[in-house]
Amino acid sequence: MEKFIIEGGTPLSGSVVPAGNKNAALPALAASVLTDQEVVLRNVPRIRDVEAMIELLVRLGVKAEWREENVVSLRADEVTSTAVDPECAERIRASFLLAGPLLARFGRADMPPPGGDVIGRRRLDPHFDAFRALGAEVVVDRSFKLSAPDGLHACDFFMDEPSVMATENALMAAAMAPGSTVIHNAAAEPHVQDLARLLMQMGARIEGIGSNLMVVHGQEELGGADYTIGPDYIEVGSFIALAACTGGELRIHDVVADDLRMTRLCFERLGCVIEMDGNDVIVPPNQDLRIKSDEGDAVSKIEDGPWPAFPADLTSIALAMATQADGLVLIHEKMFENRLFFVDKLVSMGARVIVCDPHRAVVSGPSRLHGERVESPDIRAGMAMLIAALCAEGRSEIGNIRQIDRGYERIDERLRALGARIERVASERVAV
Repeated sequence: MEKFIIEGGTPLSGSVVPAGNKNAALPALAASVLTDQEVVLRNVPRIRDVEAMIELLVRLGVKAEWREENVVSLRADEVTSTAVDPECAERIRASFLLAGPLLARFGRADMPPPGGDVIGRRRLDPHFDAFRALGAEVVVDRSFKLSAPDGLHACDFFMDEPSVMATENALMAAAMAPGSTVIHNAAAEPHVQDLARLLMQMGARIEGIGSNLMVVHGQEELGGADYTIGPDYIEVGSFIALAACTGGELRIHDVVADDLRMTRLCFERLGCVIEMDGNDVIVPPNQDLRIKSDEGDAVSKIEDGPWPAFPADLTSIALAMATQADGLVLIHEKMFENRLFFVDKLVSMGARVIVCDPHRAVVSGPSRLHGERVESPDIRAGMAMLIAALCAEGRSEIGNIRQIDRGYERIDERLRALGARIERVASERVAV
């Protein structure tokens, strides 16, 4: 076990290149199962979740090799099993992304329950609804047995919620169902778009990328690909918040500006000035964070939702930024019932936050934060605590940092390069 030791109060300044989108890399890795030809993925982040997905693939018989620091080559020409390893699946919820590719190519997938997240329950029903619509049989017991002995068939179906992972599973399954599959109420996040573009490079034809209505013209066979994962817009938002809260000047290179439209609107509501220079984001120094009230001096609100609304994965980061902004704001987390349960850790550092219920918190800032010992319950809460610790007075310790490592590549090294005083050390073992 490891922890971060952080001395706060130093502005983060300099430049940084965002890592590849974690949530695009995971389905792209799973998609390698759809073909017996080589799939090369570039700009893949070296994080715990990616390593876990690669291990799952290797246990199925997929050959996987890191060619360079962020380039992985995969070939599924000798898959030996359609049963996903239960022990590995417990480590990562994205293990369920293997259901669609296995079912599409081999007509069968034996799926254990995926690992859970402390941010709340995530339904698997949309996945099963999509598979059934495509002609698969689903048997639910302690595990999930999916079969399509006669192959999958193109269909027209409506998702009961725009689930990201269910949309990705549906896309991968439909890519090998000959004919035209119409998916209504599909998720449209940037990582869903990345997967669709990869599938097109592999030979599928997909219409409506970036919209909630997608048409997949499937093929009997798919080929290899050489695809570059897009930049992680959640990481970009995290670095914007880090710079704004610590008072530094930061340039973030090679972003996709369209992916940041709602992030910029909501961060600007907290008083954060964000400038664009070509494909670079610039966060000016010494920001005067002041929350902009709504018309009539009403309390401002930041709420998440399906794309293109404010991303749920940035809710914790926005809340941390709000603790350093002058004014009052309501943070409304609509999508996950436990996302805000980390707020007590910020309160222990001096933040003034009232949790109204599992979905809403009122933040009154600015708060003068002080160092504290805290634990990271999930990826984004961990980043929120990093933000708080880096702008707090004194020394902080953040434990359970494997959660942060699940989503942020070498975050301590990259923060030190920007001037942060942060060290990764082994945690003391507690005698029982």
